[in-house]
Amino acid sequence: MTSAGVPYIECSGLFKIYKAADLEVVALRGLELTVDKGEIIAIVGASGSGKSTLLNILAGYDFPSAGTIHVGDFDLLNMTNKEVVQYRRHEVGFIWQETSRNLFPYLTALENVELPMVIANAPAKERRQRAEELLEIVGLADRADHKPAQLSGGEQQRVAIAVGLSNRPPLLLADEPTGELDDQTGTEVLELLNNVNVELGTTIVIVTHDPAIASSVGRAVAIKDGKTSTETTREVSFEKKLGGETSDTEEFLLIDSSGSVQIPRELLDELKIGRRVRVDQKDGRVTLESGD
Repeated sequence: MTSAGVPYIECSGLFKIYKAADLEVVALRGLELTVDKGEIIAIVGASGSGKSTLLNILAGYDFPSAGTIHVGDFDLLNMTNKEVVQYRRHEVGFIWQETSRNLFPYLTALENVELPMVIANAPAKERRQRAEELLEIVGLADRADHKPAQLSGGEQQRVAIAVGLSNRPPLLLADEPTGELDDQTGTEVLELLNNVNVELGTTIVIVTHDPAIASSVGRAVAIKDGKTSTETTREVSFEKKLGGETSDTEEFLLIDSSGSVQIPRELLDELKIGRRVRVDQKDGRVTLESGD
C-alpha cells in the first residue's frame, strides 16, 4: 500500500542503455512519470520512443540502468531475485499484443486463467472459483471449456485480461492490446479494460499507437526520445465517448525535476529559435525569445 499523497508508480531520472559490442543505444533518457493508485492511463509514442522499454521495466521483465522507479512498495532498481519473483507473481499482470503469447494453446480458457494461481500455490477450490468469477467479468463464462483456437481474437484477448488479473495484481499492463483486432472488437476490449479499472480499482497502463485508446482515457502521456514530453487530460467517461460525445481536452508540456522541457520542433522553427534562448517572466507568464 502506498501512503496518502504518494504516487503508486513513480519514475524519476530513469535511464535504460542497451549495449551490443561497441554500440550503445539509449532507450530512456531521464524519463519521469507518476501514476496514481486506481488510475488508467495511455502511454503513446512513435516506434523507438522508449514506451515499450518503459512497459517492460514496469513489468519486471527488464531493469533500468539508472534513476529511481517505485511501484507500490517495490523498488524496481534494487530488487532481490526473490522480490522480482514476488513482484511478477502478485503485483503486476501483463497483456501482450499478440493474442497467441497470452494463452497456452493446449489449455482451456478456464485452465489458462487458473495457471498463474497454480504457480502461486493457491488451493484448487479457490483458484477454480476465482477463474470462474473472472471469466464472468470478461463475459466468457459460457466459453470456459474452449481452447484458444476455438475462440475469436477478441475472446482470446478477453481471456488474456482474466489471466492478467488472476492473482489479484493491483497493476495491469497492456502492450497494444487492440493491435491485432478490428475496430469493433478493439472497442469492446477497451470497454472491458475501462470496466475493470472502475469495478476492481486496478491501476492500468496501456502502451498504444491506437488513437481510440489514447482519446478515451483520462490521461495520455506521450514519450519522445526516451522522455515524457506531453500530457493530455480529458474529463470524459468511456460511455460518453461511445455515445459520440466529445469533451474538452488540454495538452501540456511536461517539465522534469531538473527544469527541462521538450518544446515541439515545429514551434521552435516557426519562431526561428535556434540553440540559444532568452527566458523572461512577467505577470505570471514565462516567455522565450531567440538569442541567436
